[in-house]
Amino acid sequence: MSDLMETVLLERIRTFIPDKAVEQKRMFGGTCFMVNGNMLVCASKRGLMARVGKEQEAIALARPHASPCRPAGRPMPGFIRIEPDGIESDSDLRDWIEMARAYVCALPPKAAKPNKRKSGRAH
Repeated sequence: MSDLMETVLLERIRTFIPDKAVEQKRMFGGTCFMVNGNMLVCASKRGLMARVGKEQEAIALARPHASPCRPAGRPMPGFIRIEPDGIESDSDLRDWIEMARAYVCALPPKAAKPNKRKSGRAH
């Protein structure tokens, strides 16, 4: 997927997630959409990563073009990777976003992490 296609995917996602409460953050080599500090979906050149939860993982993996998310070779339970072909149509993209929303919007908000300040040691 090219940079242009990734940009188009971001715009398509924004049409299905119009909430002002949704934050965008660069993570996992793409742009993640966060709800209350919890990742909903992440768009990148590799396609889409969706957080569907462990309970919905088997259902999600049964869909075409879906596979377990394994960044750095380690499994991330509840996170699904969808190839670009699996999100080509707006209805497929919307279905993935809605599956992720059903899980993520039920999660408690994540507490903000305190800023780590670099401090020099006094001798």
